[in-house]
Amino acid sequence: MSYKFFVRNPRARHADGLSGRVQQLASQRPGLAVAAVLATGVLFGTGAGVAIGFANAQHSSARLAAQQQELEQVRRQSQQEINALAARLGELQAQANRLNALGERLTEAGQLEDGEFDFHGTPGQGGAGVARDMPRDELVAGLDEVQQQFEVSGRQLGVMESLLFDRQLENNALPVRSPVRRSYITSSFGNRADPFGRGRQFHKGIDFDANVGDPVMSVADGVVSFAGSRSGYGHTIEVDHGNGYVTRYAHNSRLTVKAGDLVRAGEQVAKAGSSGRSTGAHVHFEVWENGSVVNPRKFLTDGRAPVAKRTRG
Repeated sequence: MSYKFFVRNPRARHADGLSGRVQQLASQRPGLAVAAVLATGVLFGTGAGVAIGFANAQHSSARLAAQQQELEQVRRQSQQEINALAARLGELQAQANRLNALGERLTEAGQLEDGEFDFHGTPGQGGAGVARDMPRDELVAGLDEVQQQFEVSGRQLGVMESLLFDRQLENNALPVRSPVRRSYITSSFGNRADPFGRGRQFHKGIDFDANVGDPVMSVADGVVSFAGSRSGYGHTIEVDHGNGYVTRYAHNSRLTVKAGDLVRAGEQVAKAGSSGRSTGAHVHFEVWENGSVVNPRKFLTDGRAPVAKRTRG
């Protein structure tokens, strides 16, 4: 008896077995075979769909990250522009504050009435047009225009301040104030009856009522040119105001400045008294213009020197 050996490929045998089984299953139970084939297809299709969905999700995530990066860049650029506009706004506010302060000084120096110029309130505005969004370029152009207006106004107000300052210096050198606070004139300038009963006398100044020790003040800025006693005047102060005017304050009880001292308008130069040829405590005030004595009443503009019907020496 002879034997034959057959050698087969295991993979082929496995394939033949699977194929055979499928064929056998299809021949024996066709419905079940169709269901198996469909289930296999579904499994393959589901796997492919999951792979495609995962790829799409990765792509969407990458797009979202890119969009977020672009938005962040736009936000940073917008914030930089806002910061630049804020800096411009700060400069304009500083200029506005400077102009307001300058305007207030000019109002005070020019002796304008209260409320004539209000540097704190906002002027009223109006308009019936339709409002719209303002483009950035238009806003920047508007800020540039406002800054230019501020610069022009600042130069003009600076010139006005200089002129008013010069005028104030001139006014401070004029004998336009009263030498005694809260007083009145007791004897006027010109011819009068001699207070000591010796006939007529030419009075070279005006007399102000005062008590012994009341402060006697310089009526303008100047330099003390004399501080001492003069015949008939008693303890006397003379102030040279450097513009042709010299003022004299006489019959004092005590002098508080000396020759050569610089004095300002309203600064005390002596204490009132009754020294010299005097009948009682008062302040004798004279004004000399370019070497000639003049009536002081034409300079008194502060309205604080009413005249009384009394006479003193």
